[in-house]
Amino acid sequence: MTESWAAFRAAEPEFADLVRARFGAFQHHVLATLRPDGSPRLTGLEGDFRGDELWLGMMIGSRKALDLRRDPRFSMYANPGTGTGMSGGDVRVSGRAVEVTAPEEFARYASGAAEGEVPERFHLFRAELSEVVRITIEDPYIVFQVWHPGRPLRTIRRLDEDSTVHEDE
Repeated sequence: MTESWAAFRAAEPEFADLVRARFGAFQHHVLATLRPDGSPRLTGLEGDFRGDELWLGMMIGSRKALDLRRDPRFSMYANPGTGTGMSGGDVRVSGRAVEVTAPEEFARYASGAAEGEVPERFHLFRAELSEVVRITIEDPYIVFQVWHPGRPLRTIRRLDEDSTVHEDE
């Protein structure tokens, strides 16, 4: 089961805003796709939030675009930034990339761009989410916030030294 960014935000607005802000802190992120042999491919990508959607744009014929055309499953990890502070936490979204081919959808995407920002030819995918994860440190805990479509947000606190787990209701 997958949901659009808009549906995720409607279900968990505060969490969605935290995740979006974390992606917004840097321009470049890491996209994981699956190669033809099933092994992972990690590449850089600029995730783009426009019109309450998460879009993935790629150069024509790029390996990552061809991966997604063959197998739409992906994960995108927010740029961790510099240093070791984990400011805003580690954030990852996973799901399916739905290729956009209809001219009206390209136009909808392009309508939010500055003049000259959208290339003439490119692959465009809309993200449909199956999981959103944010990991932070709240001493003495490592805190996992996990969202799946159709389920409430889960918060799990794990003590680092003995792996004791405490889950919020």
